[in-house]
Amino acid sequence: MRHTTEAVIGAVTGAPAAPTTALLGRFDADGRLQYAGRTAALNLAVRQALAAELQPGAAAHPWTGWTFSAGWGSREQLAVRLVEPVVVAEVAVDVSLDAAGRWRHPVRLERVRSDLAPGDVPLFGQEP
Repeated sequence: MRHTTEAVIGAVTGAPAAPTTALLGRFDADGRLQYAGRTAALNLAVRQALAAELQPGAAAHPWTGWTFSAGWGSREQLAVRLVEPVVVAEVAVDVSLDAAGRWRHPVRLERVRSDLAPGDVPLFGQEP
């Protein structure tokens, strides 16, 4: 079962000017950006819309020093580029969550939500 919701883009695979996938987050009740999941490969229209909005991450990015697994149970690490966590995206997600509260399966990025700010996104762990 899938539904749509919003998330903040905190990193991408590929270059910010040509993202391949997006790593998504949501702020927790303490204001920390928590990793929520990763998209499937982005289609060309979404890549272009996203590239126009992304800014490289600053040294004080909340995910500085984090590593991200390439897949469930994989020891391989993704090569990611941190981006400023200011872009909101509408995503289609599977309702399955893992033990940490992250989306268990890759999500589909539907569109960039330039009408929303990161503070408009539901908090991590507060999914309906």
